[in-house]
Amino acid sequence: MKRESNVQVWKCGADLVVNHLEQQGVKQVFGIPGAKIDRIFDSLEDSRINTIVVRHEANAAFMAGAVGRLTGKAGVALVTSGPGCANLVTGLATATSEGDPVVALGGAVKRADSLKITHQSMDTVSIFRPVTKLSAEVTASAALSEVLGNAFRTAEFGRPGAAFVSLPQDILNKPITSHALIHQTCPQNGSAPRDEVIAAARLLNQAKNPILLLGLMASQPANAQAIRRFLRHSKIPVTSTYQAAGVVEQTHFDHFAGRVGLFNNQAGDKLLQQADLIITVGYSPVEYDPALWNTGQATLIHIDILPAEIDIAYQPEKELLGNIAATLDALNELINGPLILTHQTQAILEDRARQRLDLANRASHMSGFAIHPLRLVRAMQDIVNRDVTLCVDMGSFHIWIARYLYSFRSRQILMSNGQQTMGVALPWAIAAALVNPQQKVVSVSGDGGFMQSSMELETAVRLKSNVLHIIWVDNGYNMVEIQEQKKYHRPSGVHFGPIDFKMYAESFGAKGFAVESADELTHKLHLAMDIQGPAVIAIPVDYSDNYRLMEEMNISQLL
Repeated sequence: MKRESNVQVWKCGADLVVNHLEQQGVKQVFGIPGAKIDRIFDSLEDSRINTIVVRHEANAAFMAGAVGRLTGKAGVALVTSGPGCANLVTGLATATSEGDPVVALGGAVKRADSLKITHQSMDTVSIFRPVTKLSAEVTASAALSEVLGNAFRTAEFGRPGAAFVSLPQDILNKPITSHALIHQTCPQNGSAPRDEVIAAARLLNQAKNPILLLGLMASQPANAQAIRRFLRHSKIPVTSTYQAAGVVEQTHFDHFAGRVGLFNNQAGDKLLQQADLIITVGYSPVEYDPALWNTGQATLIHIDILPAEIDIAYQPEKELLGNIAATLDALNELINGPLILTHQTQAILEDRARQRLDLANRASHMSGFAIHPLRLVRAMQDIVNRDVTLCVDMGSFHIWIARYLYSFRSRQILMSNGQQTMGVALPWAIAAALVNPQQKVVSVSGDGGFMQSSMELETAVRLKSNVLHIIWVDNGYNMVEIQEQKKYHRPSGVHFGPIDFKMYAESFGAKGFAVESADELTHKLHLAMDIQGPAVIAIPVDYSDNYRLMEEMNISQLL
């Protein structure tokens, strides 16, 4: 069918940009204005799009990334030239690593000034090329719609990620005669080729100790449903990276060996080490280095939308490329009935189940102060029900939560493990509250990570975001410290001073809480959870057992 687009005369290029955003279904734009980009901000005033002014450009990118992850449609960040663009780098690198679709629009000097040493002139296209799927500048008014259209398609198609478009000031400010391209949705891939699926099914039917390793693309809702159908039929053991949290449903939980990542000492790692067949679904090496989990003894099957990133420790025997859900459903039809587990596999899964029971039964009775991480995880488990979205920052608490807090809804828990970016939790939570305003959102960070984006508390208050932010307080960068201690037997550059987070939160207009004894934990956590609007609770944490995160640990030894 021929798609036509009408040539129109626009008062300025910025009006065409905003029209394109509306056609893409964009509901909000996150950003900070400046002279090179303010014409778009002016045009947004006459649109259906909500302009969310943030307090730092990196947080605009984080918010856009969370919108992308939760909706599948690219979130949009809008910033000015020079340092406005430069401040986006961490956010766009995070989005690309985590598979979150984002389109970032950055202002630029007039085309006539692009080669001059002038105010806020910067080669942003080159800066963003290594951390995005597409980085381009609009060099002619006639190309504006085409570049924007391809930016959205690139960000959303395949394994999602970030796209950056540089918009020179003169193109935005001057009248423009241009086509308004009709929005076209990205095409859908079909299943992997039938003969490849048949060959993979044959390998699976012959395997004695197969296991599924789920990656970040497994958490896309359609893929998660297909995985659940596959697990119900096959009864195959399964583990996942942190980004695939929530994919495994509760009815298959006795075959779930937990999440793996960072340190190779979990039940899932044991199953991977003894496996004769490993099927990775939507997995990228950026999530968990293959050298840490692949012994080289197992046959590998790679199921994804993209070919495998080959290295010495990751060379799949079969690559089933195409729509992940369709491929899994095709494979499901060809495999034998429920797998009979070996005694060794049963023992690993049963030990994992016992540890889960230990955590559930005993962690709540720990009475020490500061609070042990396992007790705090157990307390958080009680408030993170199915209707709550949890956004997790980066730090040693991230590992405790990733290992021991359970979820049965895909993309209920948002984590960063590709770049392991600090400061993401609060911006993600603000965006999650915009996407699903009827849901409560809980975000969690250490005191170090919180202060990297805490200025967005003002944004949360302004938007009346129904967000509870939990701060694990230890006055240091503990994730770094435990690794320094292991390598050098002393810490370096990891300690900083205390902050009264209750007063800090209240200075922004949020509700503040501080846990000051072990007995207060549950009561104050529930009080904070019941607040309608932004709230912050600071909880001192005892990290003295953190060194155990790098060892094979049994919960019963700690409780």
